[in-house]
Amino acid sequence: MVSAGRQIINSYGDGRFRIGGQVHEGSVLVFRGRTLAWTVAEGSRITLETLEAVTVEKPPPRILLVGCGRIHIPPPAGLAAALRELGIGLEWMDTGAACRTFNVLAEEDRPAAAALVAVD
Repeated sequence: MVSAGRQIINSYGDGRFRIGGQVHEGSVLVFRGRTLAWTVAEGSRITLETLEAVTVEKPPPRILLVGCGRIHIPPPAGLAAALRELGIGLEWMDTGAACRTFNVLAEEDRPAAAALVAVD
């Protein structure tokens, strides 16, 4: 059972996400109680700067799941270390895996956020 106010990712694909029953076009940042549009369209463009909305969150999520697109690519060098300095653990995977993992963490009421690159 998911706690009140906690979002669940219902579906993804065709360049959009359905989260908590609401459709979001393009890439998104998903937090406990809200979803924000995210301008990153490719996993290779993810940087600490593009994740600023996550890094300034108070309190910060303990875990950041990054869905880097349909196919797993390696994270940028230094990103995990930079996030760790801010108290945020990085879990980098393809978008589908990140969506499924986010839902599991939401069910466990864990302090996580997700940065999800939209996929076709």
